[in-house]
Amino acid sequence: MSEHAPNKAASWAQRLLILACAASIVAGFLIEHHPHFAFEAWPGFFAIFGFAAYCFIVLSAKALRPLLRREETYYGDDAGSNGHEVKHD
Repeated sequence: MSEHAPNKAASWAQRLLILACAASIVAGFLIEHHPHFAFEAWPGFFAIFGFAAYCFIVLSAKALRPLLRREETYYGDDAGSNGHEVKHD
């Protein structure tokens, strides 16, 4: 067995996601739209809009990370301890 054996669950999830995306695109051509704005009628507009929103969230999180980051010892030297020792069997 190789070191990087493919994860079967992830593989099926990927295939299901790709199938759902393809079905969404096909449905977009088959369903009659009643757009409020002209750009909403463009094929694939909502897919592009969703991807752009996702990219914005990821990039803004990367930009905010240095501002929100804390040191590992922010809550003290032993962050998991509140003065009581916990024993596990």
